[in-house]
Amino acid sequence: MVFEKYVCCPDATFSNFTFESFGPKGVIKKKIRYEKVDNGDGPLFNLSFGDYDEVTDSVSDNITSNNKDKAKILATVAGTVVDFTDHAGRVYVHAKGSTPSRTRLYQMGINAHREEIEELFHIFGLRGDEWEEFQRGVNYDRFMVIRKKRN
Repeated sequence: MVFEKYVCCPDATFSNFTFESFGPKGVIKKKIRYEKVDNGDGPLFNLSFGDYDEVTDSVSDNITSNNKDKAKILATVAGTVVDFTDHAGRVYVHAKGSTPSRTRLYQMGINAHREEIEELFHIFGLRGDEWEEFQRGVNYDRFMVIRKKRN
């Protein structure tokens, strides 16, 4: 299935991606970052994204832009996970919403597109203190994916 996405511009390391959201609120610059987390268990990167302020080089993940393009933005972010892991290899990518409702939105997106996601990634959810394989009907606090081995 092909999803409409925004054109994203990666930096040289494929750790930062920028794009512009277009909608009734105008043009809103967005940034996606993949930051390495030292967890002792292997390569883990935290995915964060939000509205981007070029002057301060900061990303705000607690602003609700409401530019009526939520699905397109989520598809754009998901596409960068593929691009990032194409570059970084078999690393874990971790994501959590900045609010419980955003985490729930991400979970609904994973559920809606699970078959497509599982073609490339193993999906895990954190419930309490335990990571487990992602399951429908279970509410998770955060999510993690790792790219499947290529044949």
